[in-house]
Amino acid sequence: MATTLRASKLRKTGTARTQVAALPYVMEKGKPRVLLITSRETRRWVIPKGWPIQGKTAFESAATEAWEEAGIVGKVSDKCIGLYAYNKAFPKTDPQPIVVTVYPMRVKAMKDKFPETGQRKRKWMSPKKAAERVKEPELREMLRRFDGRLR
Repeated sequence: MATTLRASKLRKTGTARTQVAALPYVMEKGKPRVLLITSRETRRWVIPKGWPIQGKTAFESAATEAWEEAGIVGKVSDKCIGLYAYNKAFPKTDPQPIVVTVYPMRVKAMKDKFPETGQRKRKWMSPKKAAERVKEPELREMLRRFDGRLR
């Protein structure tokens, strides 16, 4: 799948770093519902994401982030469904460019207790509604196109 990243999202200095993300979903009456969570600092709506974990594949790392940040478990596809870019703020440095690879995750269970319990809100919604709530243009488009069928 070809995804065009907006060059304006990436700072011209340095090389972009990579994060991995899970796009959690369930199917209800043949239609997908996706899970968004709030970020800890800005409280924006996002999908679970983080740094790749040494010794794990990208999609396994995405599953770990989904557990830690959203308390969900399920089956993560090994197929990336898209990319999006953003600039991540770090203490005492300029924002750094980040490219996020996204892996769909069919959720089997949602737990009440998980590593970041109480630090984030979780909300199930249609992909269209989720697209309206996220900030990143490429993620918005990915959500608008998401139909729950894995290729």
